[in-house]
Order: sequence, then structure tokens, then C-alpha cells
Amino acid sequence: MDASRRRWVNLAVISGAATAAPRAFAQGGPAHVDEADEQAVALGYKHDATKVDAARFPKHDAKQHCANCSFFQGNPTDAWAGCAMFGRKHIAAAGWCNAWNKAP
Repeated sequence: MDASRRRWVNLAVISGAATAAPRAFAQGGPAHVDEADEQAVALGYKHDATKVDAARFPKHDAKQHCANCSFFQGNPTDAWAGCAMFGRKHIAAAGWCNAWNKAP
């Protein structure tokens, strides 16, 4: 491979990476779970644990929220993080769903 061709290939790779990077950052990371999603409705997920329907979910306790659930995949200080129940979508640390399980 001659020097001019090698330079052209490197330039093409760098240009492609430079145009793709802003799109990745503009999306702002993983999507948040929509409370109207089928899985969220089935689990009674709410972004705000104080809005959980107590009649439908009597096991809910005011001390329970996603940040202290064993399925929460972030740090307790994260406002949003992954959850084993919702795949790649993020849930609110202040949220709750019927799959809540006390973190160890």
C-alpha cells in the first residue's frame, strides 16, 4: 500500500468516526422506560414510587424504591439506571415496580 493510499484510508476512518460521535452523544444514552410500555404496565412501574396504586399493589411500602432494589443496575445516587426487568431501558431511582426485591 503506498503512502498516499494509506493516508486516504486513515483520513476516511477518522472522518467517519468524527461524524458518528456527535450523533451518539446527542441521543443522550439509553432510553427511559415509558410508564405506558407493556412491561411497565404489567409490573405496575411508576417513575415516582409515591404514585403507586396501593389497592393494586398492596405489598408496596413507602421505603421501597428502585435505587434500593436488587435489580437496579446503577449506584444508589444515580437518578436513572438500568434494571434487569427492563432490558436496555433505564428506570428512575425514585421509581417502583411489583418486581421490587430488597438489595443485599
